[in-house]
Parts: sequence; C-alpha cells; structure tokens
Amino acid sequence: MSTESTTFKSVLPNKANNTTNPGTIPVGNKKPDWLRVKLPVGKKYTELRGLVDKYKLNTICTSGSCPNMGECWGDGTATFMILGNICTRSCGFCGVKTGKPETVEWDEPEKVARSIKIMSIEHAVITSVDRDDLKDGGSIIWAETIAAIRRANPNTTMETLIPDFQGDTKNIDRLITAAPEVISHNLETVRRLTREVRIQAQYDRSLEVLRYIKAQGQRRTKSGIMLGLGEKKEEVFESLRDLANANVDVVTLGQYLQPSKKHLPVKEYITPELFKEYEVYAKSLGFKHVESSALVRSSYHAKKHVN
Repeated sequence: MSTESTTFKSVLPNKANNTTNPGTIPVGNKKPDWLRVKLPVGKKYTELRGLVDKYKLNTICTSGSCPNMGECWGDGTATFMILGNICTRSCGFCGVKTGKPETVEWDEPEKVARSIKIMSIEHAVITSVDRDDLKDGGSIIWAETIAAIRRANPNTTMETLIPDFQGDTKNIDRLITAAPEVISHNLETVRRLTREVRIQAQYDRSLEVLRYIKAQGQRRTKSGIMLGLGEKKEEVFESLRDLANANVDVVTLGQYLQPSKKHLPVKEYITPELFKEYEVYAKSLGFKHVESSALVRSSYHAKKHVN
C-alpha cells in the first residue's frame, strides 16, 4: 500500500460538496429498513448457542447482541472479551461499564482457550476492556491468552482487537511477539470527533500504534470506524487516507447505534449508497480488505481478513 499523498489526488472527492452530508437520512422514530436484523438461524448457530448456554461461555457475540452473530457463528467465528467487563475509560459510544476493574484472573487465558475448543471455533477474535490501572495495560494476560489458545487449538486463527496501551511500545511488543494472525486497533471516529467520542484516547496515538505494529513486521493490521456521529464525508475520506498512510491492511466501516440513552446519540443514518461510496474510495487507497455497510462491526467477516 503506497503512502505517497500524490496517489490520492486523482480520487479525492470535490470539497465543494462537503458543506452538507449527502447520503444520510435524519434520525426519526423508525430505523431504516437496512438496519433491520434477521433472527439468527441455522444448525451451526443452534449448536453453538446450546454450548454457550450449557457451559456459560462468555462471548461478546451474545453479551453485545451482535447483529451478525448467526452469520459469524455459522462461519466458525466468535469474539471473546478478556480482562473483565469493567473499563477504565468512559467512551461515549461504548456500552461496557466504566469504573474500577476487578482483580486480574490469571486463569482466564485457559478458560478462553477451553471455550474456543468447546465451540470448535475456526477463527477467534479476542478483545478487551482498557486496563489503564495496570502497569502492563493487561498485555501479559493478552500474550498468555494467545499462547493458551495456540496450545489448545493449534488450527484456530486469531485476530486481536487491542486497546492503545497508552502508546507504550513495551506492552504492544508483547502482542507482536505472540504473533496473532491479525492485530486490530479501532480508530473509531474522525479526528474532529475523537475527543467527544473516545475521551481518553487520541487520534494520532491510535494511528501511531497501528503504524508501529506494521513496522515491527506484523503481517495483517486492521482498524474500524463508526459512522453516524456527525462526521462529514470529507472527514471520513481523510481518516481512510490516514489509515492507509499507517499501512493498515483491513478497514471496516459500520453504522453507530446508541447502546443506551446515556450514550452519544445517533446523529444520522448512513445510506447503503454512501457506504458503497466509502468502500470504493477505501479500495482505491489500496486496502487489502474493506467491509462497509450499516451492520458491519469490527469482527464482521473477520475470518476472511487473515489472508
């Protein structure tokens, strides 16, 4: 993927069109048809749902009511969250609780590895809360979880959706050394909205984390952006260029949906046509994989992003 700014000039949108945000519809009492979610079905989903309930397995798919759960499970993919369910940060978009996290469970890596084995998961996405309360940011548990999954499930591929570790390269290096197939870190929103949406995070720090991971030899890097928070089209194009310049391989774009009344409101719904426009533009920048539609989440089609 080229990082020369000249490669983008021929495909830049006309800035004169950016005074409004075409391709969106205002938020009303009824969600657009394209946001309606089909109930998960299929033999594979039913089997996995039974295992999750029987063994009380903790997946983000179920706890986060992911709209793509049936499709992902049917494809042998599931997402697991480590390091507890209380985050030290208070991002305006995220439904995870904020507060003082509980003590680290050092047997958690083996529990996650066991869950993956029970569910016969072919591709596991691992994520976590932010643990700014820990000196290592939770990176030791991260590395041990990857190692435990490798031991118990040698044929399972992995994506690790990591926090920024406050930019501490020593902690990031533990993830790189553990060598998951994909390391992902979400930009989440455009530069202008970062302080409001992510609060304790920094736009440029996230880009530096992604750039550093790739520079250290990680084969696949990935990032995601939520839309509908009031961003302008040109700002999304700018963020896509920034990710391309950080040599990110895979990018996902999806519609933000408000977890509760306490969280940031949805400003507008992005139309399928505008999602397609973003997809075409991102592909023109050289990303190896682009997922861009309303129901896309970070782990959507994650299994395909390994290659």
